[in-house]
Amino acid sequence: MADAIATDRKRSVLKTKFISHGTLGSCDLEASRKFYEEFLGLEVVRTSRISLFIRLGGDHVYAVVETDKAPQMHRINHNGVDVENDAEVDESWRLCHEQAEKWGLTKITKPAAVHGTYSFHFVDRDGNDWEILSNPAGGYTWIFDQGDLAGKGHMDRNFRLKRPGPGAESD
Repeated sequence: MADAIATDRKRSVLKTKFISHGTLGSCDLEASRKFYEEFLGLEVVRTSRISLFIRLGGDHVYAVVETDKAPQMHRINHNGVDVENDAEVDESWRLCHEQAEKWGLTKITKPAAVHGTYSFHFVDRDGNDWEILSNPAGGYTWIFDQGDLAGKGHMDRNFRLKRPGPGAESD
């Protein structure tokens, strides 16, 4: 499978090598920094008067840029943050409800088993959508071992059974 992916990459027009970053908006960088560090547990560095970089557990970073009014992020464009297991998802959900007012959290969904994992979503005070989910080490990288999927694919209720490691229990 890795050879097929490498072959596909060699045929690409652009010779890309790494997805290095994404960008989030913030209406108040200091409040956002506090939220990222104290609530989400992210590593944060100030990169300019109007920006931060954030990361967690890897080399991919998000640039956080101050803006007058950050647009509401559509849920499909969410940001995933992995926790150890399903019990941690449930505890995170409880804490989101408990501290929603303090951090400006809204639209907290109920945890559910979907696309090979167990997760819920919420929106932060800047309109950024976050998903807290249980995943094996390496996040969704295990799905690449499945190759191209047909039919229901990762939306199949039994897809989680194909996942490696602890937590691969049935939906």
